[in-house]
Amino acid sequence: MAACATTYFESGRNWGARIAERNAELMAQQAQRRRRVRTPEFFFAKHFDNTRIVKASDPVRVREMRVFAAAATVLFSLIMVYGLQHFSAIETSYRVETEKQILDQLREDNRQLHLSEAQLTQPARIDQMAHQYGLAEPQAGQVVYPSDRPDSGSPTLAQAVPQAR
Repeated sequence: MAACATTYFESGRNWGARIAERNAELMAQQAQRRRRVRTPEFFFAKHFDNTRIVKASDPVRVREMRVFAAAATVLFSLIMVYGLQHFSAIETSYRVETEKQILDQLREDNRQLHLSEAQLTQPARIDQMAHQYGLAEPQAGQVVYPSDRPDSGSPTLAQAVPQAR
């Protein structure tokens, strides 16, 4: 099938000349394709005058198409809502699983910290480190316990006294 299309450069020639030229081109192409049998193809220009044809509106068909479009829209909306819920549920389950893994990791870290704290606060270890640094147990009377009221005769470094107004 070939179509006759008018270009800017061909606009000066008439239809008959263009069709004859196209037929000659097709004959040459066919001769090259088939060397034994030569089947000619001819194309004739057909002119249809559709200016008098008017499309009649069909109200039943229009109503059917509107009902179909509404049904397709509702179906598409339901499928999209289902898809959104489904993917949201999957995303939430992944998030819950991630949070469980983080919680397990934090529990393991907390357990390790409690073990480290218990190991570091052993009295024997602290005593051994004190002896390494040259520290000894305090003698009697070296330990001073703070009392609620300071001794008025002992010197103080600093004291904040509010001024009376």
